[in-house]
Amino acid sequence: MAAAIKALNAKIRSNPVLDYVCSTHFWGPVSNFGIPVAAVLDTKKDPEIISGQFTAVLMVYSATFSRYAMAVTPKNYLLLACHITNFSAQTVQIGSLTERTCSGGGRERSLAEGAKTGIASVQEKGKEVVDKAKDLVKTN
Repeated sequence: MAAAIKALNAKIRSNPVLDYVCSTHFWGPVSNFGIPVAAVLDTKKDPEIISGQFTAVLMVYSATFSRYAMAVTPKNYLLLACHITNFSAQTVQIGSLTERTCSGGGRERSLAEGAKTGIASVQEKGKEVVDKAKDLVKTN
């Protein structure tokens, strides 16, 4: 059994593509790509859910390990791409958070505008109901 495993390992290591796909230089970044994918998907969500501290930590993490991706031998360009993508997505998140914070709370403002619109709509409907009631009283 050990000889079969050794032969399989030798076969894998003799092919450069299979050798790369079976290494941590490939699977580390592939598994790590979940973080930037989630960050990119979160850019479409409400800025209310953004944690400023966590986003800042992820930015420092990505900046630090971008450097690490180039310091290891051989250079890990897939890991570098992962961390650059994550850093960029986290920068967009910080921008959304800053815009929400500096603009006086985007959610509160949109709720207030929605309430004003709702009040105006109710007032219009109320006037229509009163007019219909007046018409009914006049006809009877």
